[in-house]
Parts: sequence; structure tokens; C-alpha cells
Amino acid sequence: MPSDDRDESHDEKLDRNWDDLLQELRVTQTGIQLLSGFMLTLPFTQVFPSLDHGQKALYLGLVLLAGVSLGVNLTPIMLHRRLFGDHVKERVVAVGQVLSQVVIVAIGLLLTGTVTLIFSVVESWTAGFVAGACIAVVLVALLGVVPRLLEPS
Repeated sequence: MPSDDRDESHDEKLDRNWDDLLQELRVTQTGIQLLSGFMLTLPFTQVFPSLDHGQKALYLGLVLLAGVSLGVNLTPIMLHRRLFGDHVKERVVAVGQVLSQVVIVAIGLLLTGTVTLIFSVVESWTAGFVAGACIAVVLVALLGVVPRLLEPS
């Protein structure tokens, strides 16, 4: 881990990084739960039987993606629970950092797919693809470009 100007031991820094990571995972978990909850209610609506084959396939893919996202989001917590006391916090924090980024990408894909599905049902496939592409561009800018612009030189 790169050094900074904080007056803390290596272990204190790992604890702080782990606490920060847990806070971020809580935020992503809420997003996944909200999107998943929406997705899980769709088959019980009157509109669902009228979805075409592509919309149903997109829906099922999004349900799978939501499940995988939740699983990846929970993995750092399980790693911590299983390896607690084994003095491998540095590895747990490093793996958790990578998994948190995977979760953010998965949520972006889930959100993009959900927007595409909703617009395709309400309006048309063309509107779905346009809306999905627009939200994808916005998310890439916010989640990919902005952090890169703020990185130290």
C-alpha cells in the first residue's frame, strides 16, 4: 500500500482501509437490493406475459447478473469472517478492493440492462437501446473517467 501523511501503523492503515471498504460495500449492497427487488417483481405483473422473447431473455440475464452481483458483494465479508484472526488482513483488503470494483461494474451493467428493458417494454426496442446506451455513457464517464481525472499525476 502506498504511504500517505497519516501517522498510523501498517495495521491501523489496514483496519482503516477495511472499514472504508465495508462502508462502500454497504452502499453497493443497497443498490443491488433495490434493483434486484424490482427485477423479482416483474414476473408477477400483468405486463410480463406480453414481453417478447428478447425482453424475457434480457430479464432473465439481469436476474442472473443481480444474483452474481450480490454474491461478489458478499465475498469480501465472507473472506473476513473465514480468515479472521489468520493475520492475512492485507490480502483480504486487497482482494476486497478488487471485488468492490467488480461489483461496481456489475451494478453499472445491471442498471444499464434494467433501463434498456424498461424502455423496450414501455416504448420500443429502439428506445431501449438508445436509453441503455445513454446511461452506459453516463456511467462510464462518472465511474471511469472522473476517478481517472482525479488521480494524482
